[in-house]
Amino acid sequence: MNETTSSTSGYVRILLLLGGLSALGPVSLDLYFPALPSLPAEFEVSTSMTQLTVGAFLLGLGLGQPIAGPLSDMFGRRKPILISIALYLVATVACVIAPTMELLVASRLLQGIFASAGIVIARAIVRDLYVGAPAARLLSHLVMIYGLAPLLAPLIGGLLLTFTNWQGTFITMAAFGLILFVLVAAGLPETLPNELRRSGEIKHQLKVFPNFLRDRIFLGYALALGLGTACIIAYISASSFVLQDVYGVSPQIYGVLFGINAAAMIASSQVNAALVGRRDPAKLLKVAGFALVSASTLLLVAVVLGLGLWAVTLCLVAMMGCWGFIPANAISLAMVDYREAAGSASAVLGIFQYGMGGIVTPLVGVGGENTALPMAIVILVSALALFTAIRVNGRQTAIQ
Repeated sequence: MNETTSSTSGYVRILLLLGGLSALGPVSLDLYFPALPSLPAEFEVSTSMTQLTVGAFLLGLGLGQPIAGPLSDMFGRRKPILISIALYLVATVACVIAPTMELLVASRLLQGIFASAGIVIARAIVRDLYVGAPAARLLSHLVMIYGLAPLLAPLIGGLLLTFTNWQGTFITMAAFGLILFVLVAAGLPETLPNELRRSGEIKHQLKVFPNFLRDRIFLGYALALGLGTACIIAYISASSFVLQDVYGVSPQIYGVLFGINAAAMIASSQVNAALVGRRDPAKLLKVAGFALVSASTLLLVAVVLGLGLWAVTLCLVAMMGCWGFIPANAISLAMVDYREAAGSASAVLGIFQYGMGGIVTPLVGVGGENTALPMAIVILVSALALFTAIRVNGRQTAIQ
């Protein structure tokens, strides 16, 4: 801890600012999900083509972090984040005026690249200030803040559709980005001292990335984070089609169900925040991984047996509750030994997180528009791989 968070008011201010930065990506991803089923008719393209707007955004989140992280290690945290938010606003305006699906996909890619800086630099700031269990606690509190994004964004998106079209969702994103820019410019202090900044060109900073991949402990937690994110992305990228087209709910009810799932994630993340001071974060992560496999198995059974909307919804709520324990513990454990390269370490974690999410996005639509089976299969396979990574990593930690 440093003087930035030495008081309760300072802690709350940092928490809210980092929460806003972390929420920029989720807001941009989730706000227009209720409008997604309207895009095929709007642009006269297939459903799978419209899902590329999701995949492109996730790809952008993965591509941008390897740049934003090292830049923040070189130049501090404030300047890169302010520049990235400004460029995010430009990309969002491009989404609003995109005349074709191809240009919309390209604009979403750029939007994801610039939104990624908020995620990667927020995590680096946490590492600037805390380590170990206190870092896990702050990250858990951050989940509560940016977890409001998937809770509120689909609800707001559904309400926006009652009086505007899909462009209105992007105008709302731009407004959020502009407010965030002003708040960060006015209230976010620099947390990386000059003496801890890494010198050299960006290409030299990128050369340290293989070091993270050679760190088996770091790699295990990065895989856990990425595979857990794959479960969640498989759900959110398919949920608008599954819930609206397969189970026949309205955009407004879809937003409510999406919000219930997000509430489960927020609640479990706060349980995790309360437990990390008394329980080993690695053990909490292992228990959460096992519970996620169990919930994913039940989801597949519910889909295969045709048990209906409420059975599927309950399984998804349980899955999101398990997810609330995973990111904070995985991130804090992975970054313990990387204070002087926190931005780069956070970037590598982001590559795993959103890279794996981008990979599974097209897979959930393989079976067509009228089945939830691909989504359930992708979620279960990802959960099984996550639990395997946690178990293997636990044995490595014990040996060392």
